[in-house]
Amino acid sequence: MSGLRLDKWLWFARFARTRSLAARLCSDGAVAIDGVAVLKPGHPVRIGDVLTLRQGRMQRAVTVLALAERRGSPSEARRLYAESAPPLPLGAAERAQWVPLIEK
Repeated sequence: MSGLRLDKWLWFARFARTRSLAARLCSDGAVAIDGVAVLKPGHPVRIGDVLTLRQGRMQRAVTVLALAERRGSPSEARRLYAESAPPLPLGAAERAQWVPLIEK
């Protein structure tokens, strides 16, 4: 498998409860791949990509380690990514005007 739709990967990795919520994360501009905001849920995700996503009041940066074929248990989902640092809280101003940040 060379790539997987972003909304599917987010759902498989359990960053969203449903696939439609994962698609909404993308279309709302809450997800960036390698520092570039992604607005389409069908954007391909590949192993090694760095995703920055906003979940409520938190910002997370994860590296894609694997692609899945189905949504599995939480322990299976955890094997799909590596989180380099704990989630960062976003301030009110950052939540209003979110810009994807990736530390390299």
